[in-house]
Amino acid sequence: MSNLGISVCVLLISVFISSVSQILLKKAANKTYSSSLKEYLNPLVIGAYAMFFASVVLTMLALKTVPLSMSPILESTGYIFVSLLGYFFLKERFSKRKILGFGLILAGVILFSL
Repeated sequence: MSNLGISVCVLLISVFISSVSQILLKKAANKTYSSSLKEYLNPLVIGAYAMFFASVVLTMLALKTVPLSMSPILESTGYIFVSLLGYFFLKERFSKRKILGFGLILAGVILFSL
């Protein structure tokens, strides 16, 4: 695999990690806490922000090789990751508009990669 291919994979992993951390924050927000301090200093929130930090580091490493014109296209896969994770872990449902949006995102990624 070329250096660019590895960097693209690192960027996609970074986007996936960021998506997982968003789901963790959503799960933390759905809970009730006895104090404001516990609302922000609990394992889900701290873990999610640690994952965001890791995602930023991976993104910076990947962008040393990935062209900036390709970055927004790859970052848009985060919408798909968050929706799929929300479906499996938060029991959210897909609407027709959301499925159409997935199709447009995937079509854009495929067209750009050609």
